[in-house]
Amino acid sequence: MNWRLNICFISFIGLFIFSLFNLFMGIYFYLLDISLFIEWEVLSLNSMNVVMTLLLDWMSLIFMGFVLFISSMVIFYSHNYMEGDPYISRFIILVLMFVLSMMFLIISPNLISILLGWDGLGLTSYLLVIYYQNFKSYGAGMLTVLSNRLGDVAFLLGIAWMLNYGSWNYIFYLNYMFNDIEGFMISCLMVFAAMTKSAQIPFSSWLPAAMAAPTPVSSLVHSSTLVTAGVYLMIRFNSLLMGTGINKYLLLVGGMTMFMSGIGANYEFDLKKIIALSTLSQLGLMMSILSMGYPELAFFHLLTHALFKALLFMCAGVIIHNLGDCQDIRFMGGLIMFFPLTSTCFMVSNLALCGFPFLAGFYSKDLILEMCLLSNLNVVSFIFYFFSTGLTACYTLRLIYYVMCGEFNYSSCNGILDEGWFMLKGMFCMVFMAIIGGSMLSWMLFKIPSMVCLPFLFKMLAMIVSLLGGFFGYHLSISYYSSISISLNVKFISTFLGSMWFMPYISTRGVYIYPFYSGKMYLGSFDQGWCEYFGAQGFYSMFKRMTVSVQSFQNNFFKTYLLLFFIWLFFLILVY
Repeated sequence: MNWRLNICFISFIGLFIFSLFNLFMGIYFYLLDISLFIEWEVLSLNSMNVVMTLLLDWMSLIFMGFVLFISSMVIFYSHNYMEGDPYISRFIILVLMFVLSMMFLIISPNLISILLGWDGLGLTSYLLVIYYQNFKSYGAGMLTVLSNRLGDVAFLLGIAWMLNYGSWNYIFYLNYMFNDIEGFMISCLMVFAAMTKSAQIPFSSWLPAAMAAPTPVSSLVHSSTLVTAGVYLMIRFNSLLMGTGINKYLLLVGGMTMFMSGIGANYEFDLKKIIALSTLSQLGLMMSILSMGYPELAFFHLLTHALFKALLFMCAGVIIHNLGDCQDIRFMGGLIMFFPLTSTCFMVSNLALCGFPFLAGFYSKDLILEMCLLSNLNVVSFIFYFFSTGLTACYTLRLIYYVMCGEFNYSSCNGILDEGWFMLKGMFCMVFMAIIGGSMLSWMLFKIPSMVCLPFLFKMLAMIVSLLGGFFGYHLSISYYSSISISLNVKFISTFLGSMWFMPYISTRGVYIYPFYSGKMYLGSFDQGWCEYFGAQGFYSMFKRMTVSVQSFQNNFFKTYLLLFFIWLFFLILVY
């Protein structure tokens, strides 16, 4: 047991100290406007140089600091959550590999070195999703890794297109790619890769399926690592997106993802899937504001979202852990009487998600919505933004009502206690950051406060939409049977909206199962059929028959000689 404690504690201390160092260095680089390139020549052969390049600027250092801070808290939290696992050292090593892959991706200005982190994230995420080793986990892991492999193919094609510029250091060429076909193709391929990694439509189905992983992994994946890799890549490529015009497509996709996941979360009853769909909604928000030309705002919301979403998953993990791995919110209720400390953290993270004033989410979400009102935005994107904001408040109030309020619906014979001090201490640190993180980042990233002048109604529109969404979410929760009857009356529409627009069925059946089945048929009829008949197996059969005939001659077979004699005699008669 001491050895188990030591590996968690050493990992926690190392990551925490390194995160503080990165955060302070990031602030220092930001204030002095420093960017540092570190190049290491791996191989030099004639005129070819293989160079490993690292980019250290304020954005990469601050993001690394946040990733390492959240990772340290997740590992500290995992000591209690994974205490029944005899192979916890394997789990910690997988998490550390996952974090290391994210570090490679963050500090790389080179497409080849980014690919190391990109593929490392895909591999370790697959290993963590199938960690519990059952059929559901295997299916979710295959869906996750195959969806991400589509993006990896696009990334490899982008690397091939970058050869036209003579180098893979994309950071030096972003301002020169606007007027040629290579720049347009590279921007399209990078957008495709980012859409698969950040689970935008139509690649959204793998994100809720990845909830088969242990909850500490979900806390790390959905806050600052795997799903944010695509957003971070688009932040780096933002000038190219705006120059080639592909940002208009990304704006539509991000708005549809926000809208789809917000509606789907209101139909869901699985605690972890509701939080996963809320992550999907926030990713759509980041992608859409990024496509409008505000990369700093997208990065700001990326960091604040990482703080409260990691905390939200940690609280969900405590609830699931104490309820005997039950994730259905209909079996919960009244848990505030049993989990006072966890409930406090849960409420803070949910309110930050809704954009409650002066919590972490308020500073980024309110500024994003105000910049949308200030921009030249079409009515479709306007509806996507504000309706999705109302849906966020709607499913959050619904979740709070089902989990914290009402009557206790779980077994009367239970051992529910608000203990597990490692989990609680990890959550308390995250609560502190979820409260002050937004204001701290706002003061640091926007040194000169910019004033957004809007009419009073527009200024209050975000608050009005959030209050209306919360009102509807609460009333849909307390009128449980009436909401079910409404859903039954419009059964097809409810099924369509509640199943992520049929994307899980399309992804598993249409994208993976049917192509595999058709590939099997093609393999049987062509590769193992006609090609074999007229190819290797056909030649083998022909030579085998010829060899048998020749062998019969060599064995002085009398019938053969007699047959040949009559044939010769027949031809002789015909000739003469």
